[in-house]
Amino acid sequence: IHERHEKIKHTVHTAWRYPLPKWGQYAMGCVYFTVPIVGGWCVMQWAISKSVDEIGARGEKLRHKQLQGYGNKTVIDGREEKIGAGGKYGGVNLAVSGSSTQENNRIMLEAMFRKERKKREKGKQQNEQ
Repeated sequence: IHERHEKIKHTVHTAWRYPLPKWGQYAMGCVYFTVPIVGGWCVMQWAISKSVDEIGARGEKLRHKQLQGYGNKTVIDGREEKIGAGGKYGGVNLAVSGSSTQENNRIMLEAMFRKERKKREKGKQQNEQ
């Protein structure tokens, strides 16, 4: 049975193979490139739809809508405790950003997006003229 299997393997891997022309190589390269890209995009769209089903488009289905502990703090048994180096369980120093830092970051990010949007709109107007 081993010899028959080896013979079939040899036939499959040698008998039906012939070199592709340049256009065929290009077409197969496109296929092998696009299949994982399109597949990954489909998986991401499925994950996004599941996320919206579970937590809502803007998180409205979440039980806790506010951040419970941040940086080196967490809520354990209803008490806010410090974790990481110098806190419960030892460990390494964690990056800390308080709610004011988070708010500042949000404001700066919105300003950057507004600036980029204006640049793009200006570029579109110049291209139309």
